[in-house]
Amino acid sequence: MQQQIQSMMERALSEVAQATDPDALEETRIEYLGRKGKLTSLLRGLGSMDAAERPAAGQALNRAKEAVKVAVDERVTSLLSAQDDAPLTIDLTLPGRASRPGSLHVLPQIIEEICEIFHGMGYSRAVGPEVELDEFNFAKLNFPDDHPSRDLQDTFYVNDAVVMRTQTSPVQLRYMQEHEPPLAIVSPGRVYRHEQIDASHAAEFYQIEGLFVDHDVSLADLKSTIHAFIHALFGEDKKLRFRPHFFPFTEPSVEVDLWWESDRKSGWLEIMGAGMVHPHVFANAGYDPDRYTGFAFGMGIDRIAMVRHGIPDIRLLYENDLRFLRQF
Repeated sequence: MQQQIQSMMERALSEVAQATDPDALEETRIEYLGRKGKLTSLLRGLGSMDAAERPAAGQALNRAKEAVKVAVDERVTSLLSAQDDAPLTIDLTLPGRASRPGSLHVLPQIIEEICEIFHGMGYSRAVGPEVELDEFNFAKLNFPDDHPSRDLQDTFYVNDAVVMRTQTSPVQLRYMQEHEPPLAIVSPGRVYRHEQIDASHAAEFYQIEGLFVDHDVSLADLKSTIHAFIHALFGEDKKLRFRPHFFPFTEPSVEVDLWWESDRKSGWLEIMGAGMVHPHVFANAGYDPDRYTGFAFGMGIDRIAMVRHGIPDIRLLYENDLRFLRQF
């Protein structure tokens, strides 16, 4: 038995010495020292041996296993050291291949920045459905039945009572029906209109509207809020002007223009519409117009992005061309 153990140990040590890489060495270790290895199997068979021979055989097996284990550990160290000393096959001075991290589309970037500005003024964010009832999109916002925007050629109708919303103003109505004043919200989202698509028009685009309601709110409050917002978004040096306008859901109403200078041209740019909430809209929302006043405003996110970044064509925002989008 002891001769068999000695012979097996010598074969194991020879194979360990001849292993040329860590993987081959591991296979040899498993062959002799693994759970089903040759030396392990002999050790398990000691119980069937004569009692007189068992102690000597057991000692020989333990010495053989220990010798093989030590030889394996030394060979591992030797092989790894040889790998470390091997000449490099790559040029460590070459620049690495950096991964390309993703980023938000330019429109969500603008939306988040605008919402953050108004959040600093105490406004909350509100959302609503894009597929909206005609009642909320038009009727409760004081649009008369014969208003041109109700025509099929100007609005996408799902049926006679359901439309793809043309502005995010219905969110204001739904929010007022569920909350008591005072309140201050902004409502960003996608809107739809039957437009002839060109460099400045799209059939779907993004809009954000704001609403503030409380006691004794005035047009002066609206103007100071818009001034604070525009200066935060575009810079303290930007000039604004307010022009009288008409919107069915506000009275009085104004258009807000921003003085903009660029390499190509300069002049007044229409940036948003605003006004004091019409008493009929308050009544439709369940508010007493004799107790509460408020203002509302709305702007196109696409227009803001185009002005801010000098984008000449609105279609670039929706073509998913990475050469364009990676600029932002």
